[in-house]
Amino acid sequence: MLTSMNDKTLSRRAVVAGLPFLLAGCSGGYRSITGEPHSVPFLSIGPDLMRQEVAYGAPYRTGTVVVNIRERRLYLVQPGGRALRYAVGVGRAEARNFHGSAVIGRKETWPSWTPTANMMRAMPRYRAYAGGMPGGIENPLGARALYLYRDGEDTYFRLHGTNEPDTIGTATSSGCIRLVNQDIIDLYNRVPVGAPVVVLQT
Repeated sequence: MLTSMNDKTLSRRAVVAGLPFLLAGCSGGYRSITGEPHSVPFLSIGPDLMRQEVAYGAPYRTGTVVVNIRERRLYLVQPGGRALRYAVGVGRAEARNFHGSAVIGRKETWPSWTPTANMMRAMPRYRAYAGGMPGGIENPLGARALYLYRDGEDTYFRLHGTNEPDTIGTATSSGCIRLVNQDIIDLYNRVPVGAPVVVLQT
């Protein structure tokens, strides 16, 4: 009986000791999203790249979207010195990154994508989409796009989803700010047209 009790105790201890590892194996991912024109599949992503609420003391009013290019993070300012933090991909060259103030001038779900003339010159394979690429899971803009306007004019920079989630947290885009589809859907639902945006280079 004593041996049996010890075995049970050891088994319970082993389960408790292993619990953090079991939980860790379940973390680091976003669930799939259905009920959309295109389903967004489950995404395995590092916990450091998942959105989370953080302390944020910068002097911006609630509802401001702040993109920090150097950090490769986007903050949606919340009340009480807090913010929702999202990991983003940014332009591969500093000069290509938008900076300064803008507003969300337009929002689109499953947007179509048309490469710019510069993009087609730099990457000839994009010429196949000169007439536009319909929205979908393979579209470079992903599930949502928020269009940055300044003085009533489209800046041609966007906050958008991506079909390359492994680029999040890196500097590889053509200058626009990309988020994983689960995060751009979340941000889209929180941010209205007219919301202020600040893009910081340093």
